[in-house]
Amino acid sequence: MQLKVDALRKPDETMQLNVDALRRQQSKGGQQSQAGQPSRSGRQPRAGQEPREPAPHETMQLRVFRPEQAARRPEERTDRRKPRSAPALPPALARVTAATARRLAPLTRRLAPLISVVAPYARKLKPVYPRPGRTGWRRWMPSWRQWLGATVSAFGLTVLFLVVAYAATDIPQNLNSYATQQDNVYFWSDGTPMARTGWVQRQAMPLKDIPQDVRWAVLAAENETFYSDPGISVKGITRALWKTVGEGDTQGGSTITQQYVKNVYLTQNQTVSRKFTEAMIALKLDNRMGKDKILEGYLNTSWFGRGTYGIQRAAQAYYGKDVSKLNASQAAFLASLLKGAGLYDPTLSPANHQRAVERWSWILDRMVKIGKLSPAERATYKTFPEPLKRNPLYDTGQQSDYLVELAADYAKKSAHISDQDFDMGGYQIYTTFDRKREATLTDVVTKARSKAKTTDSAAAKDAHYGAASVATDGRILAVYGGPDHRTQGFNDSTAYTVQAGSAFQPFVYAAGLENGVIKQRDEPRQQISPETVYNGNDGIPVTTPEGPYWDRSGHIVTAHNDGKKSWGKITLAKALAMSVNTPFMQLGMDAGLDKVKQTAEAAGLLSSSMGAQVPAMSMGSATPSALRMANGYATFAAEGVHTEPYSVRRITRNGAAVRLDAPDTSRAVTARVAEEVSQALGDAYRSAHPDGKPAADDVTGKAGTTGDDTAAWYVGTAKSVSTAVVVYRMDLAKSLEPLPLKGLAGTAADSVPYGIWAGAMDPLD
Repeated sequence: MQLKVDALRKPDETMQLNVDALRRQQSKGGQQSQAGQPSRSGRQPRAGQEPREPAPHETMQLRVFRPEQAARRPEERTDRRKPRSAPALPPALARVTAATARRLAPLTRRLAPLISVVAPYARKLKPVYPRPGRTGWRRWMPSWRQWLGATVSAFGLTVLFLVVAYAATDIPQNLNSYATQQDNVYFWSDGTPMARTGWVQRQAMPLKDIPQDVRWAVLAAENETFYSDPGISVKGITRALWKTVGEGDTQGGSTITQQYVKNVYLTQNQTVSRKFTEAMIALKLDNRMGKDKILEGYLNTSWFGRGTYGIQRAAQAYYGKDVSKLNASQAAFLASLLKGAGLYDPTLSPANHQRAVERWSWILDRMVKIGKLSPAERATYKTFPEPLKRNPLYDTGQQSDYLVELAADYAKKSAHISDQDFDMGGYQIYTTFDRKREATLTDVVTKARSKAKTTDSAAAKDAHYGAASVATDGRILAVYGGPDHRTQGFNDSTAYTVQAGSAFQPFVYAAGLENGVIKQRDEPRQQISPETVYNGNDGIPVTTPEGPYWDRSGHIVTAHNDGKKSWGKITLAKALAMSVNTPFMQLGMDAGLDKVKQTAEAAGLLSSSMGAQVPAMSMGSATPSALRMANGYATFAAEGVHTEPYSVRRITRNGAAVRLDAPDTSRAVTARVAEEVSQALGDAYRSAHPDGKPAADDVTGKAGTTGDDTAAWYVGTAKSVSTAVVVYRMDLAKSLEPLPLKGLAGTAADSVPYGIWAGAMDPLD
């Protein structure tokens, strides 16, 4: 059958189909009709009409439907079903679809030539099943072209996926907060370490301070090709994926770059998605960050066991030395811990010890193999470097906890460090605490506590001893806060618990000398001197310019001396030296209780500890801490210049200086007044202890007692250092009210507070 299509015909012309076989059949049919047989069409020729032979050019005509004709003449298609229109998209989806089409249009135009080239080959690769021309099982197997196409396509899609994933992966801006957290290190005033605190024990070290042997011991153990690899290990990742996916287990195989990424950017979860993200970030990080910087970060963030992070803390925890002092043998052991400190810390079990020795030896051999350790030096490391039995970083001591608390509070306040930043660590805090003075103070208080237990164990059970030494320039040199911070959380040296008693008299004396007194209302103030005479008798009424002072209950307030002793007329200097109360109670009224409070606060006492402005203020109703009392007396020794007590002199963070506000300094009283107060305190010291050690003129001291016998003080200064000691009783389980001392503080001739003070200040001459 021949099909002739004339492309030049007009739309309404027809396609001609020549059927020679049909003509021949018709010819035979005509002959049969002549013989009386019906034609094929079922029609008989008319009478007298010859059957017509079809002309050679006659054809069967096939009408071809053309869309344009249907468009011009829709009425001719009434017998056909109208095509259904596609359902309209929601407006929002239509906008998204249109926008997507517009964005993909340039890409589609660019890919059009490639598609036209690939399309014929793709059609050949289209699977036809069962395959023609094949028998048996071969009918169902793809051809080699199909195999090749599938492999190339899979490879191309994988590469495309990795390229897109690499481009879409960003290095996180915020590091893992736990990975950057370090401990804070506190130092004594002589620069030696005092304590370390923090949730983790980590201290960052610059790579230049880490010896080459330590670096290469780690590289030999973990990633010897670190300086040449692209940041990932394809073999290791494949093994890890096989273990994770194929066997339901997890397996390592990461480079140091990958481990660093895991430490500082990601979690420790062993999942396929995390491993993939780790690899992408590692590749990008390797291109952006130098190898040395990555190695430095890795060494400072890795876990080494014993609560330590980073090579510096590991060196201190296992060998009690800085990383700069490690040799290759010790470094090899520390490197073995990176594989799992719980398995390689030799102090945990004999099995651990055996594993540690084997891996230590293997690492040293690897260092020789990669040319980072000579065979001769390797031969010298035959004995396993046994680490310390326990971490010395945990030995902070009992009193150091109180010192750390003081220093931390001051550091955050004066350096404007938030609690969050401070807890992240990395700070080196150089304190003002004198190690020798702290040890001496702790020793003498401990002896006093032990003696009290043997004398009266019941009273000693509730005894509290607070002590502090402060230099005239405000430096806190030593404190005694309690027997143990773990059993007594609050610090007795900073507690505002008991009254100052007669130890408060120097502030009343200074207020009178500085401001003068008023005897008559509306008259100017009169200046007084140490030789000004006051009535020292017991039980005299306290007066104002208008007359006696009445309390709220309607009684005249009277002053009393210790033992109700009357001294008659007495100078203020002698009254201070002999601790006579009545002159100072009246002096406070004459100078003005507001002036007394102002002078005490200017010298160093806190306003919150002063209490009400009533005549009892001059008798020491204020409740200052031992630290503040020592600071107040130091102001007089500093010629009237007060410096706020401080416990930190310098702060750095990973070696960089941190700005620290200087302590406030101001003049509390004139130098003349300070000198007169100091002279009276010197006389008080010598009068109370005439048989004591020979003392220089600058040694001063004053005892303090309270009327209800709930507190005993001794405060004094020697060699530009002021120390305050307070002893009191309080049952913390029942009440926070002070209890009677019951002889716990000794006697005037054998005062426990003075004994502690003298021991802490020794030698006095």
